[in-house]
Amino acid sequence: MKSYFDIFPLFLTLVLSSTSTVICVSQVAYTNPSTHNNNGLETQTYIIRLQLPTSLTLTSEDLNSWYNSLLQPLLNPQATLKSRVIHYYSSVFIGFAAKLTNEELTRLEKSNSFLKAYPDGVLPLMTTHSPAFLGLHLGNGLWDKSGMGKGVIIGVIDTGITPGHPSFDDTGMPEPPSKWKGRCDFQNSMCNNKLIGARNFAQDQQLEDNSPIDNDGHGTHTASTAAGNFVSNANMLGSGNGTAVGMAPRAHLAIYKACSEIGCRESNVLAAMDAAISDGVDVLSLSLGTSGLSFDKDVLAIGSFGAIQKGVFVSCAAGNDGPTPFILSNTAPWILTVGASTMDRKFKAVVTLGNGQKFEGESLVQTTNVPFTPIVHPSSCVSGSLGDVKGKIVLCASTTLTGDYVKEAGAAAMILANLDFEGDTILAEPFDLPVSRINYANGTAIQSYISKSQNARVSITFKGTTLGNSPAPTIASFSSRGPSQQTPEILKPDIVGPGVDILAAWPSQVEVFATNLTKKTFNIISGTSMSTPHLSGIAALIKSAHPDWSPAAIKSAMMTTSCILGNDGNPLMDEVKNNPADHFSMGAGHVDPSKAANPGLVYDINPDEYIGLLCTLGYTDKQVQTITHKDVSCQEVKKIEQTQLNYPSITMSASTGNLVVNRTVTNVGTANAKYTAEVVMPKGVTVSVSPNVLQFSNVNEKQSFTVSMSWTPADSAYIGGNLNWISGEYIVRSPIVIYIP
Repeated sequence: MKSYFDIFPLFLTLVLSSTSTVICVSQVAYTNPSTHNNNGLETQTYIIRLQLPTSLTLTSEDLNSWYNSLLQPLLNPQATLKSRVIHYYSSVFIGFAAKLTNEELTRLEKSNSFLKAYPDGVLPLMTTHSPAFLGLHLGNGLWDKSGMGKGVIIGVIDTGITPGHPSFDDTGMPEPPSKWKGRCDFQNSMCNNKLIGARNFAQDQQLEDNSPIDNDGHGTHTASTAAGNFVSNANMLGSGNGTAVGMAPRAHLAIYKACSEIGCRESNVLAAMDAAISDGVDVLSLSLGTSGLSFDKDVLAIGSFGAIQKGVFVSCAAGNDGPTPFILSNTAPWILTVGASTMDRKFKAVVTLGNGQKFEGESLVQTTNVPFTPIVHPSSCVSGSLGDVKGKIVLCASTTLTGDYVKEAGAAAMILANLDFEGDTILAEPFDLPVSRINYANGTAIQSYISKSQNARVSITFKGTTLGNSPAPTIASFSSRGPSQQTPEILKPDIVGPGVDILAAWPSQVEVFATNLTKKTFNIISGTSMSTPHLSGIAALIKSAHPDWSPAAIKSAMMTTSCILGNDGNPLMDEVKNNPADHFSMGAGHVDPSKAANPGLVYDINPDEYIGLLCTLGYTDKQVQTITHKDVSCQEVKKIEQTQLNYPSITMSASTGNLVVNRTVTNVGTANAKYTAEVVMPKGVTVSVSPNVLQFSNVNEKQSFTVSMSWTPADSAYIGGNLNWISGEYIVRSPIVIYIP
């Protein structure tokens, strides 16, 4: 089975709180009891669970008759069974769904067969669910204020696109802005007001035609995540059903194919970036990259510097090399470096042991429940090493292709357990046999149960798609971690966004991985490749609301309004060891789009300031020119240390010391605003801010301040806290990080 854990293998890899802190995600009500008026009677739909008398053994037809005999006498005289009963159940449980008045329900509750009544919940029809999870809703909030990205062009550099997919329909789309200078290289005019341009820069790569068509799926997925139009009844094998929509559904898409199944040639990527800037895009989204390169050898650092000089915002994937630190992609400070987080949606598949213990797993294919069945744990789940597993449930480690081998050996089902470094991050993948994927701790517990039991048996119960799970968001274990090797005193990643089990468009001709399943036009995959277009789309929303903001201002707005608490009110958790996340895993925090569009203050940076930073980092004049496309003499440039760059975070690398940093903020909120500093740091660190009150008279006014810090050796190699500027509704938060290298 081919694994689409993320991106491409060759060339470039596609890759703590105070009283002022707010909860990360907007609270969404996931249940709405349905009410009806039946013959003048106010009714509500309930799911009724019943228990059969022990003396009865009934067929489905007999059950329905029994339900009717139980319910009919309880209804009001003018009511009929036909008008009230919605569903009869016989397999999932004993019971029915019906519209009942309060009085009828009260009478039913007195029956000896009554167990429980559940008000019928309505799950909202969401995308990949991420817009609702991020607080984006039709008719209000940021979508309303920004026109859902109207007038903004997002350039996606990836594997191409699938024209004609409903996610790229142009219903409700305005015409492209007059600044657009790009073209469409598809035949038969396959572009429209949504997909306004498509070009192929991967024509020299093998197994490719000359069009921008997506033969892989990755580009189609990322493009629709950023700016796909509304598509109802989108799902993957029935899971995640809802309305698929991108972050900026009224933004235009310009597609630049620079990658194929075999990877992305650097020359092609640079050519694509060059064309995109010339064509007039506002945002560039690149779910690709590589780690460990100096900026003068990193094509994305080079190409993106040219972009930000023209006012183009650039969002790039942090990579999928977590949880190992220092292996981070796209760390240039002028790029938004995006890590991956989870959402509150799960595709539940509960494993129950013979001793009664229950472990919650996930499965993309919600199939028939597996009753209690013998379970085995072979030493290896590869072909020829399984032993006799026919008719049994098999516990395997989460290694690629195990599903195929287990099925071929005749197993009844499989439990796929995470490895230690994968922690709690569960990727819901499709298999053509019943599967529950579980976290590392639960896998270890099941393994222990098998070893200690002479008759180990388990069952798997599929619960379907559920929303509102907590804690959420959490940091995915695979998301790459800082510090940056190139600039360890500039916090990276910058931010995290949804990147686990993301539902988005997929080429209709591409089969799902399990061979006996039908082709689908949507797919669920995971990676920082998926989180990146979320942030690209959100950048488009902010750009639409504030067309005069610079790329640095947009980045600052996202970072300083990000959240560090989950939907349970506790600090964001890192799924590696289920501990509170630090800033090298979550960056400034988890994106909050609505707050990012109205941040109060921003830390802006002129592109020329990066030149002073590059000279300080030791790059030669020629190397700086390679990066910035400018003739530079570092002897004549004002040097800027990493800690002194006007970044929305403060990071130091030393076991003990003193440091004074300078920052300048621009008021983008209300005139006549007063901001007061609040510092949240652990013991052993002294921080003072001067002045500790900033008074603004006008919008776009700038104010400067200094932050003085001293610290002594700590028990931990990491110390994290925050500097908050507070003014009424605004909390402008900058992380403060000290780490011992």
